[in-house]
Amino acid sequence: MRIGIIGAGNIGGNLTRRLTALGHDVSVANSRGPETLTELAEETGATPVRAEDAARGAEIVVVTVPLKAVPDLPSGLFDEAADDVAVIETGNYYPRRRDGRIAGIEDEGLTESRWTERQLGHPVIKAFNGTYAQDILDRHRPAGDPDRQALPVAGDDEAAKRKVRALIDELGFDTVDAGGIDDSWRQQPGTPVYGLRAGVEAVTKALAEASPERKPEFRG
Repeated sequence: MRIGIIGAGNIGGNLTRRLTALGHDVSVANSRGPETLTELAEETGATPVRAEDAARGAEIVVVTVPLKAVPDLPSGLFDEAADDVAVIETGNYYPRRRDGRIAGIEDEGLTESRWTERQLGHPVIKAFNGTYAQDILDRHRPAGDPDRQALPVAGDDEAAKRKVRALIDELGFDTVDAGGIDDSWRQQPGTPVYGLRAGVEAVTKALAEASPERKPEFRG
């Protein structure tokens, strides 16, 4: 499968490592240009590209950049992607530590993913936002393993969600359907499922126990 990854930090870098190891054709971009990705490319066999080219021909695109950087991504990002491209976004809102105050989230009450979706102009699937980056490399397990970790996945496009859940299964993790994008607050920072290393039953329970009210440290 052709996969584009925009953002080569901890999550983006480790997804590049695992997805190339599984045989996928991966293009990876960051904000500093492809010439800064030579080491990752040599390690993994991924193709370093500019952000505006990362989605070209891709069936899945992962957007894994700080929330404050989303509006600065190139316009028409998915114009040359596959017609049924699924866009994964991994973002979290950290107003005090990193992102500053985002009015759409604070004043309109948008979930992080709904806000991101509006910036990108394309539906998104929320996944990996509460996953420890190192776990992508170290904690994958075969299907049926009692220690297999489950990840929540939210999104409105059911076909795209199925595609993303199948990819996560291939990566070695179970998934739990966390509802639509307007329900994705259940997996935002400060909720019981955020950072939870557990199986399907515990993740399902944690999603059900979430409160939509943001904790003070995650409000601008």
